[in-house]
Amino acid sequence: MARERSGRTVAHLVLATRLKTLREAAGMSRSEAANALGAHQATVRRIEQAETSLDEGQVHTLLTAYGAGPAEIEAFLGQLAVANLPGWWHPWRSVMDPWQLDLMSVESAARYIRVWEPALVPALLRTPSYARAVDDVRRPDLSPGDRDRRTELLIERQKRLRHQNTTIWAIMSAAALHTFVGDKDVMAEQRQALRAAVERPDVTLQVHPLNGPCHPMTGMPTVTLYRVDVEDIPDHVVREGNPRGTADVFNSLHAVSAYHVLMDHTCVIAPHPDESKEVLT
Repeated sequence: MARERSGRTVAHLVLATRLKTLREAAGMSRSEAANALGAHQATVRRIEQAETSLDEGQVHTLLTAYGAGPAEIEAFLGQLAVANLPGWWHPWRSVMDPWQLDLMSVESAARYIRVWEPALVPALLRTPSYARAVDDVRRPDLSPGDRDRRTELLIERQKRLRHQNTTIWAIMSAAALHTFVGDKDVMAEQRQALRAAVERPDVTLQVHPLNGPCHPMTGMPTVTLYRVDVEDIPDHVVREGNPRGTADVFNSLHAVSAYHVLMDHTCVIAPHPDESKEVLT
């Protein structure tokens, strides 16, 4: 399992990868780069793998050692300054689940998100009322005010994903349509929102019927796959279902590939998206 570090943003990963590329282009080993930095080569390895924060002074020294000119160094440090700014989600960090703190930068750069939801409407397709009703049941440990703020965060996530044209492909069990969340008005509003969502070009929804065949995701908790179209940034998988908002996060090729295969097979077994539209009427 690979757990993302707070502050290890996609922007940092991109810059760290560029530092490695520049070092290799300069024909320098990590040991030589470490000598220029006056540090152990393990420090250079951690910098290049974004396992530590990118310090402006260290980055400047490395870029100079790699033969970068003043203009390139200035541009790189400018990008680093932007990467070090708090993410848009910063105001909500006190009510975020641990995995959200770690993965929000990945979600904010994702071009493709796939979701399996076994019993409820997928979070990224929930209405504010439905989302709040879910938290009322699942997160009694939080104050009503904190639950309101979590709903605000979810709605902001949805808006930003639409703005960045992220494709969402969700598979959910028809159980979600029969599980009463909130009152009848909340459920009616949620159904209407789903009908509207599936008409959007950025959303694909498959609803697995209650009397449908067993499929590879049967019995699994909520699973979300993130794909970022940035070279050297791996796909990520979030498997929820642990107490109080905790989750397992994976980014190893083996784990991610395994979940991709499971999701692919489940999509083949589930009804076509057009059939799912009919279920929502």
